[in-house]
Amino acid sequence: MKNNQNDMNIIDLLSHSRHDWMNKLQLIKGNMSLQKYDRVQDIIEEIVIEAQQESKLCNLHMPLFASYLMTFNWYSHHFTLEYEVLGDIKSFSHYDEPITKWSKEFLDILDNTVDYSGENHVSITLNTGHSNEEGIRFFFDFEGILKDKEQIKNWFERSGNHAIQVDELEISTYQITVELSLM
Repeated sequence: MKNNQNDMNIIDLLSHSRHDWMNKLQLIKGNMSLQKYDRVQDIIEEIVIEAQQESKLCNLHMPLFASYLMTFNWYSHHFTLEYEVLGDIKSFSHYDEPITKWSKEFLDILDNTVDYSGENHVSITLNTGHSNEEGIRFFFDFEGILKDKEQIKNWFERSGNHAIQVDELEISTYQITVELSLM
């Protein structure tokens, strides 16, 4: 029986996930052996929060976007990425493709314009509002060092998308903040 491409993707996914868990367990084990029980408690709390955020992200019914964010740090980039979901959990499946495409393009151009020697970080916050509110807002915050602000500015000028509206944009050498709303 032959393995198909999907089987190989699943194996790759499980391998990365197992590697992440082994790293977390090694951190716990190392701190326990050093009798740093407060640090062990902190690590466990971080793991719980991360798992809760993954669950919230998956429950938004945006599988392309969720898998992109959850696996982003598995690959080589010049910055780390974290995300947080705030508000009520609702289905936003109709936004999955446009926000995933936009995010990939933005993070790719960012990856090419940061100073590789710097400590660069992106934080993405999804605010789903409350049950009586419609829509979802995305906040992208970059902290680090940009080599080429103009390339980022030019990308934003060219990247018009009828489904995505940039409500706020600030770019400096050390920070980018972007607020998006989806129509």
